[in-house]
Amino acid sequence: MNKKIRVIVVDDSALVRSLLSEIINRQPDMECIGAANDPLIAREMIRELNPDVITLDVEMPRMDGIDFLGRLMRLRPMPVLMISTLTERGAEVTMRALELGAIDFVAKPRVGVSSGLQELATQIVEKIRVAAVAHVRRLPALQRGAGAGQPASKPPSSAALLGRVSTEKLIAIGASTGGTEAIREVLMHLPADCPGIVITQHMPPGFTTSFAARLDSLCQMTVKEARHGERILPGHAYIAPGGKHFGVQRSGANYVAVVDDSPPVNRHKPSVEVLFKSVAACVGRNAYGIMLTGMGADGAAAMREMRDAGSYNFVQDEASCIVFGMPREAIAHGAADEVLPLNQIAGALLGKLRIGADQVHHRI
Repeated sequence: MNKKIRVIVVDDSALVRSLLSEIINRQPDMECIGAANDPLIAREMIRELNPDVITLDVEMPRMDGIDFLGRLMRLRPMPVLMISTLTERGAEVTMRALELGAIDFVAKPRVGVSSGLQELATQIVEKIRVAAVAHVRRLPALQRGAGAGQPASKPPSSAALLGRVSTEKLIAIGASTGGTEAIREVLMHLPADCPGIVITQHMPPGFTTSFAARLDSLCQMTVKEARHGERILPGHAYIAPGGKHFGVQRSGANYVAVVDDSPPVNRHKPSVEVLFKSVAACVGRNAYGIMLTGMGADGAAAMREMRDAGSYNFVQDEASCIVFGMPREAIAHGAADEVLPLNQIAGALLGKLRIGADQVHHRI
């Protein structure tokens, strides 16, 4: 129980290596056992020291962090926390890193690195602790040949797979650590004519634009960042902008997006609790809830409110989660109608939607 989390820091900046090592070594439950200025040195350190977690910079000499991460997750999968920069390019590469199997990322500032990293110290060590207990998966063969920043082309449209689905239906998804790939897995298996989808993934400002663009290139529906006041349309998925809360409200017969800058909820902004509470209040029995992988309890109580209001809820099972915190809490709150492996959630949801569509047809 007293074993320390052993961390290797990989970064080409001597200042960043020193700062991260100091932040890690200040913690009573972890220690920095090595620091490397490029991936080739890091490779030897990993073989020799067998760390529990590595922090990995994206842009480094001799081999960039993405190439190194891809090789690592094929040959020796282990928990990796990416250290990204707050740039458009940094955001795109970070999305690729999460696709390749990185557990999470920290966005370091472009200027004021020393003070910026110290301000992020609590976040960094919390994410290292989560990474240390996360379920790591070997990189699937399908992804090995994919180049960074080169998403697959959008599959052909499959409109009318569900027939006439009521526009009153709404799907709400919440996720945190490991959630970017879990959300992709669900959305890629939903048709172009599905009900509107609203999503909160814990993510800082500057990264959700790339996340939405990547999903839009891969999925049959349109995926975009939510904008305040816009109508929630069928065949569209809306993602909470990083650093902003996202909810829904009714405007006549329509649902519209509510995006605001109010204080964090459950220490998160965006918060799943905010989204799910709004869905419970204004969608009720026409809602379908999905809780995916993530640390903590954000959204669990509100998901129970959704169920009490008549929604049907799916929760990801422990075996398929990167981190089982949020799903575990949702189950403990009595919020789950079905607990399923990630790869079965989309199919189960479609089954429910088809039943609903058939019932609409019978009434016509």
